[in-house]
Amino acid sequence: MSNEFEEMVSTATPEVANLARQARSLIQDVMPNVVEVVWLTQRISGYGVGPKKMSEQFCYIALFQNRINLGFYYGADLPDPQNLLEGTGQSMRHLKISRPEQLENPALRDLVVAASKHLPKLNK
Repeated sequence: MSNEFEEMVSTATPEVANLARQARSLIQDVMPNVVEVVWLTQRISGYGVGPKKMSEQFCYIALFQNRINLGFYYGADLPDPQNLLEGTGQSMRHLKISRPEQLENPALRDLVVAASKHLPKLNK
């Protein structure tokens, strides 16, 4: 993975940086060959098979002052029996993560797995 990610998380508090690293590890565990694209100015890293947000990526990590958002580009289409996802957009949904234990929720892993299989290009 890229050094740009570490450059991005260096702008966050240690707690937020650790949340971002944990979320990144979860994504990499689900999809070991995932392509990471970092937008330093936006403080966002995207994950998928290429650099195009909506057509080649399935999720992103966004840094905020006291939390991260783990977002899903096609989150509205994902099964979410625990109602973890927030948002009202046509496609995108996210989770606000402010504590490490939130990233240990098996339902969150299920969302990442489902999202990684959502795009046809990702299933090739």
